[in-house]
Amino acid sequence: MNTTAAAAEANVTVATIRTWCRYGAINAVKQAGRWVIDSASLAARIAIGALKRPARTVEFTVDTMTAIGGNRWQKNGHDRVYINNWAHFAGIETSHYNTGNIASASYQGAGISNSQASKLLGCIDKVWFDAATGKIHARFGWSESRVADRDEVFAAVVSGIRGAIAAL
Repeated sequence: MNTTAAAAEANVTVATIRTWCRYGAINAVKQAGRWVIDSASLAARIAIGALKRPARTVEFTVDTMTAIGGNRWQKNGHDRVYINNWAHFAGIETSHYNTGNIASASYQGAGISNSQASKLLGCIDKVWFDAATGKIHARFGWSESRVADRDEVFAAVVSGIRGAIAAL
């Protein structure tokens, strides 16, 4: 079987099949500059890929929040972990001039204007985890963006935090 047919059967790219061939993950020989792949070996590799590890449970705890970069604060009976880099978890990426002004910005991989980035950054003032309730809270700012509303940005923050904890 050739690399194109193997890629279609394994539901991966042709480049992945070639990598598997080079590293010996599947039995294959090169004939006339092209890979000839053993079907049984490919089926075994596909079966290995199907044995994915179970999904990790995500627990919001003080330990996990500090592990992803949060700062713990305890005072007057409150126990919180503040997430100061919440914009990173929401997918807001900015670069700045030396003056501090935004030079370029993107939201979840798509380029946005600098003014919209400023509005997105202003729609949430603070994000924290409350150890007593076990929930993530936010204090919303005054800005409104055309790109996304504050609830959507907060949902992106929580999703990003969940992903960072799952990757621990």
